[in-house]
Amino acid sequence: MKILTCPLNGPRNIAEFTYGGQVKPMPNPSEATDQEWAHYVFYGDNHIGVVREWWMHTPSSYWFIVERHNQTDEVIRTMIRRSFLMSALRLRPNQRGPIRDEAPATALRQPHQEGCPGGRAF
Repeated sequence: MKILTCPLNGPRNIAEFTYGGQVKPMPNPSEATDQEWAHYVFYGDNHIGVVREWWMHTPSSYWFIVERHNQTDEVIRTMIRRSFLMSALRLRPNQRGPIRDEAPATALRQPHQEGCPGGRAF
């Protein structure tokens, strides 16, 4: 039996989870072309290595991020959406803005641009 550790509910049988796709930046809904939306919805980065994916603990409807090596199927870590967002924006837990001089402005994304399956906001 394969076990996946949910950040909210702890170790559970993999049958309790639903795969939600790769974590990737969502195009701006008001400016995206049909081609950009099609690429976002239907195409993924198909490389061998560590990938970040959305997973949901189905009984609790809890979405979280899994870092997994897609060749060995080894789960490296699981994290709550807030932790992922903090690392993506390079924020400290009690800080309201980006850490200066550590990340270029082009590397920062607004929270709504990291698409969450199921349409749930962070």
